[in-house]
Amino acid sequence: MKRIATVFGLFSVAVALIVVSGLRNEFFDSKVYYGAVQYWFRDGGMVYDWLRPGTPYGFTYPPFAGLVMAPMAWLPLPLVVTFATIGTVVTVALLVHWLAGSYLRGRGWTGWFPLAVAVCFALAFEPVRETITFGQVNTLLLAVVAFDMLFGVGTDRKWAGIGIGLATAIKLTPGVFIIYLLVTRRWRALFTSIGAATAVTLLAGAIFPDQSRVFWTSALWDTNRVGVLSFLSNQSLRGALARGPFDTVESTLWLLCALAVLGFWAWRVARTPADVAGGLALTGVLGCLLSPVTWIHHCVWLIPALILCLKLFDTDRPRFWLGASAYVLMTSHATWLWETGPRPPLAVFGSNLYVWFSLALLIWTPLGTRRSSAVHETDKIIA
Repeated sequence: MKRIATVFGLFSVAVALIVVSGLRNEFFDSKVYYGAVQYWFRDGGMVYDWLRPGTPYGFTYPPFAGLVMAPMAWLPLPLVVTFATIGTVVTVALLVHWLAGSYLRGRGWTGWFPLAVAVCFALAFEPVRETITFGQVNTLLLAVVAFDMLFGVGTDRKWAGIGIGLATAIKLTPGVFIIYLLVTRRWRALFTSIGAATAVTLLAGAIFPDQSRVFWTSALWDTNRVGVLSFLSNQSLRGALARGPFDTVESTLWLLCALAVLGFWAWRVARTPADVAGGLALTGVLGCLLSPVTWIHHCVWLIPALILCLKLFDTDRPRFWLGASAYVLMTSHATWLWETGPRPPLAVFGSNLYVWFSLALLIWTPLGTRRSSAVHETDKIIA
């Protein structure tokens, strides 16, 4: 009974935080997807011409993503939001199970209780809250990529790479995992991922030739469609530089920083190619740093790195405290204190909180250790 009460209390706190976030975000992104898909499939319009009334925001994903979202055209919005919320909760639970399940059992914590507690903490994480209340697809794509990495690439399955390819065709940012396959010389998975992404992209192009032409020639390059780079929620390297006094050299600085981050990441993962869980974690961090726009809800890709650090409680306290500090500060909503708050030097840290922690995780997330590479019984999961 005490365990049930504990989980109920933690879950209630997580739900309360989600509700507070929801009052601000109001499923904004789901409404954008819904309006664009309705305009496309029900009204026969050009999807990339549609903008949510009163905003510059429209559909920014490739045409294959529209094909996947096509059922929205015939479903009521409340049902779409419900499905998206359930999908986020389920995929968060799966991610915690895949990445932390063996660790929890190794400490003698069996049964449903430790996993339920961990899931409650994960749901309270601000990027997860933002994903739920914006109605985003982040954890769904992360789960697809994580499954492919852990149970496909990690065990050299013939189908390895398909999930990465499909996720890339839906939203381009998971394409960093194709670079991971290249750097770690997993040739079959590399060509499988490229083939899967190409095949479904060509399929979408054959079905929707006009939409495909517009996306690849103009909509993809129109940065006004995704928002202002300097907005505080953009926690990428590009966003941090856009908030700094670098107007005339910002693009050059971003390119140099991006190359440095990419080079350091490649050096780390190439040295330990067998550690696929660590590669998943580090490549998720890389994607957040390199993307020109990484809204806070995109930072769910940091979850694998945080879990790997938190699993080091017994063996590597500095890395454990890095993960714990990152979780607490990212969950606290603290970075928003600098939206209109104090100026430098505090703002340099506070307004780029996720960026600094992402860089720290890129440097110190464990690789090549038992804790970083351990995944629970893969063969049983696949079977």
